[in-house]
Amino acid sequence: MAKQAFDHWQPITEDDATIAAALEDADIPTLMVALVHLTGDLSGLRGDIRPVGGFMAAPQGGLTAAQQAGVKAQALEVLKAYRDGKGLLPKVPDEAAIRQMMNFLVGADLPGEYIPFLASELSLHGEDPFGQPAIDAIPREQRATLKTIIIGSGMSGILAAIRLQEAGMPYTIIEKNADVGGTWLQNTYPGCRVDSPNHTYSYSFAPKDWPQHFSPQQVLLNYFDQIATDYKIREHILFNTEVVSAEYQDASANWQVHVQKTDGTQDTLTANAVITAVGQLNRPRYPEINGIGSFDGPAFHSAVWEHDHDLQGKRIAVIGTGASAFQFIPKIAPDAADVVVFQRTPPWVVPRADYHADIPEGKHWLLNKVPYYAKWFRFLSFWQSSEGLLGSVKKDAGWQSDLSVGQANDDLRVMLTEYIRSMVGDDPDLFEKTVPKYPPAGKRMLIDNGTWLTTLKRSNVHVVTDPIVEINPTGIKTASGVQYDVDVIIYGTGFYANRFLAPMQIKGKGGLDLQRHWQGDPRAYLGITIPQFPNLFCMYGPNTNIVVNGSIVFFSECEMRYILGCLALLLKTGHQALDCKQAVHDAFNKTIDAGNEEMAWGAPNVRSWYKNEQGRVTQNWPFTLREYWEATRTPDAKDFKFIDAS
Repeated sequence: MAKQAFDHWQPITEDDATIAAALEDADIPTLMVALVHLTGDLSGLRGDIRPVGGFMAAPQGGLTAAQQAGVKAQALEVLKAYRDGKGLLPKVPDEAAIRQMMNFLVGADLPGEYIPFLASELSLHGEDPFGQPAIDAIPREQRATLKTIIIGSGMSGILAAIRLQEAGMPYTIIEKNADVGGTWLQNTYPGCRVDSPNHTYSYSFAPKDWPQHFSPQQVLLNYFDQIATDYKIREHILFNTEVVSAEYQDASANWQVHVQKTDGTQDTLTANAVITAVGQLNRPRYPEINGIGSFDGPAFHSAVWEHDHDLQGKRIAVIGTGASAFQFIPKIAPDAADVVVFQRTPPWVVPRADYHADIPEGKHWLLNKVPYYAKWFRFLSFWQSSEGLLGSVKKDAGWQSDLSVGQANDDLRVMLTEYIRSMVGDDPDLFEKTVPKYPPAGKRMLIDNGTWLTTLKRSNVHVVTDPIVEINPTGIKTASGVQYDVDVIIYGTGFYANRFLAPMQIKGKGGLDLQRHWQGDPRAYLGITIPQFPNLFCMYGPNTNIVVNGSIVFFSECEMRYILGCLALLLKTGHQALDCKQAVHDAFNKTIDAGNEEMAWGAPNVRSWYKNEQGRVTQNWPFTLREYWEATRTPDAKDFKFIDAS
């Protein structure tokens, strides 16, 4: 089992004043639940104090100042007794008590089907929530006979390697870059940071005492770098090596993977299985604008930021207002002479006061010192984001509006609009430009602590919604004939998200070319397996992106558990390859399409990178995390055809 952090807390040796000071930074509902482990007393969870849960819940669950003070006073006495050896030793209550603790913390009576899912994530007994019993049941010497090639050493690739290594299964990672980290290695633009809470954007087996709630790029890169080092996977990585093509061999029922190093040398590797862990957002997309490339000054994409340019005092044009521009514009604007932001459509922004905030010292103390506090803190963060705003982005039958898809979605639209008004309401022109004309969650929603909207109000920042007609040697011209002369152009225009697995050429049974097979409409069963491509497994594949709920790390852990189950099926049955049945694949995708049509991002009036050119949503999972967790627990042998060498 992968190494678990926070299962063993540090002893409390600090004086009363230090403990009391740390408690001032406590999340009170989390603290109340953690105290049960030291008191065995559930009565505090049955009284008048009832936190209100949910994604947009008020701080401290809406508890009054007096209620918070009372809990902190009780906690001080309990922790003093524990420190002095006069209290109870930490213990895990029985299942009935744990369920009460869960219900209290989330502020609702959880449906029965959620309990196994959440209990697994909570992992109070230190169990591995994403372990695969089927692979554990195979003799270790038999597991060692199956070789896998992993493409990519970002978050998913590192995870795949760790899990294979634990199972005693040989593997090689092919990495086009010089180091691990994937998106966190490649994206170094100013302000780059994660927009999922970091205590859930981390491996289940390696939680971290993060410095911020939403950590910046370098912190995340350091995390994945350290994990790769700690788990000794670097010796299995071929760096500066790119996969050119991969071909399934019908005769031998295995894969040949053709690679090329940066020095031009080529090689061919053979494996029983291939796992693609290349992500969806890794190939920068440049806009199709007349004259692109004719600009005389520096021009670069945010994903390949050119740090050698001094932007101070420069006139800068930024094309796009997506997630990257949202983060780097506030960083470059204070030092620039002018920043002209060319916007096609504005993003919906969700207010979150702690988006740039450091985690206070007291909370660090609690996470490391108070038994089970870290477990419950992660659990609460996971729950608040696990279903997130999902109920607020679903379509109501018969709802007729281009601005929302249902009553809950419209309520969300009104709330988010009022937030924008509170920030820019004294500027009617900017207000008009920053309020989207599409349903919330129709496109990727961004987290704001006021930084973005405040930046747009700066006197040297100008939002232009007039469409661009050309780029020329001195700048940009718009449809109304206005010429904007600038010194630098930065493209914040996203990625080729729909070009899954490109530019690699992947061929399956009978030499079937994957990109021709997909024809711009990528599909996979559970986002993982593709008919006629035996033993090819995708991580972060089609329809496994999430919009308003959860962390992509969770999906990757589910996917790798499923992949291990597939490999276990091969070893158990003695066959060499398995191929997803077309009917199973098609039925799944029919369900996916129907689900996405019921969500805000499936609205016909919304254009986004979630959709392909035909308007089908190829990226997103439209259901709950629980449903994906259940669907990927164990593969069903009846879903596959089994193949042997001919």
